[in-house]
Amino acid sequence: MTAAVSLDRVCCTFGTGAQTVRAVDGVDLDIAAGEFFTLLGPSGSGKTTVLRMIGGFTLPTSGHIRIGGQDVSQQPPYARPVNTVFQDYALFPHMDIRDNVAYPLMVRKVPRAERLAKADELLALVQLPGVGSRRPAQLSGGQRQRVALARALINQPQLLLLDEPLGALDLKLREQMQSELKALQRRLGITFLFITHDQHEALSMSDRIGVFNRGRLEQVGTPQQVYDTPATRFVAQFVGAANVLEGAVAQRLAGQAAAMLRPERIRLGAAVDARATGTVAEVQYFGSFTRLRVDLGDTPLQADLPGGMPAPAAGQAVHLHWDDSAVHPLGAV
Repeated sequence: MTAAVSLDRVCCTFGTGAQTVRAVDGVDLDIAAGEFFTLLGPSGSGKTTVLRMIGGFTLPTSGHIRIGGQDVSQQPPYARPVNTVFQDYALFPHMDIRDNVAYPLMVRKVPRAERLAKADELLALVQLPGVGSRRPAQLSGGQRQRVALARALINQPQLLLLDEPLGALDLKLREQMQSELKALQRRLGITFLFITHDQHEALSMSDRIGVFNRGRLEQVGTPQQVYDTPATRFVAQFVGAANVLEGAVAQRLAGQAAAMLRPERIRLGAAVDARATGTVAEVQYFGSFTRLRVDLGDTPLQADLPGGMPAPAAGQAVHLHWDDSAVHPLGAV
């Protein structure tokens, strides 16, 4: 089956000579049709440059980009079956909402009555019926995000690119929009490529995740694969909280040269059969769980206690337990 998006040894460099920056370094990636795929990574890791190359806003220095099997590497944005939703939404303040959504059809010279009817249909799809006569300034941030989404979908693209579209929203609204975006993507069956630096967004919404670091894909997998079996130390530490052990400490606690141990896999117990004993150095309350930082003498460990469980006080000695299955070996650190 032809991939919806395929990147073949794609590179992108900026600058010349000693000032050359390799923003994307030999990326290979296939995204399946109808997949919700997320590129996750810190600022400057290369994920947004990849999105811009797929959208045609930046051209690759080398390599090939194919959409639906067609090489679009050097094509301009308007020649690609792609639409993009940006973080700032880019709505026209002088137009009402209906005309904002219908704008791509106006550019294609679709008759006004037809394009406005289609705009109303899309506004209903994103749960904004009846707001077509308002201006963008009269809507909330979440409503403006939905308008931008409706406008991006009105041309029925093969691929929708979403460049951190939820970044400007508050936490509650962001969580609501995560659920709505995922449900909308499932209903439409359009391939979504979502860009974020937020691990929780990536884990909760994605079919698969590609973790970016310094212009390279360090791992591609399902959310569970990326979280439970990270391929590198960077992935282990960037996706969720992790105790990364190395050297003599890793050998003593995990029997490995380098290993990861998630804090939620550690529990407190009796001294008998304890894997480690230490002193609580810090207690952090997060509502649904409490995080302890336990000083073992030669290394600290984080341990998470479920919400409602009494937590030991700072300075108290504790005994730590975990199952062998909680330890995930890592490559050379």
